[in-house]
Amino acid sequence: MTENSSGLSPFATGLRGRCPRCGEGHLFKGYLNLAKRCESCGLDFGFADSGDGPAVLIMFPVGTIIVALWLITDALWHWPALVHLMVWLPMTVILSMLFLRPFKGALVNLQYKAGAKPGGEPGERID
Repeated sequence: MTENSSGLSPFATGLRGRCPRCGEGHLFKGYLNLAKRCESCGLDFGFADSGDGPAVLIMFPVGTIIVALWLITDALWHWPALVHLMVWLPMTVILSMLFLRPFKGALVNLQYKAGAKPGGEPGERID
């Protein structure tokens, strides 16, 4: 059994912000900053580079939800544009912040499951 073939689901551990190998240690040391290593099993999180992936993954569902709710409320109550902005802009930020950390955790844990390795210098060949 290889190190990456643990029976833990990368989605379950990622959404909970837990280590992809043991499922116990914390993946994050802050809101979105990854810890250097798992405090439980010692796994080095240097392989993880989610980049803009989590942000891109949440833009579409959050945007769809907000636009749908905007259209529904406009059709039902005909709110002025300023009221829509006062309601839906904060709601967009709140939903994005709620989804961002779990999506990042899941993406990092999927990278571990796929056997991701730390990147090198630009132009350096990685085998």
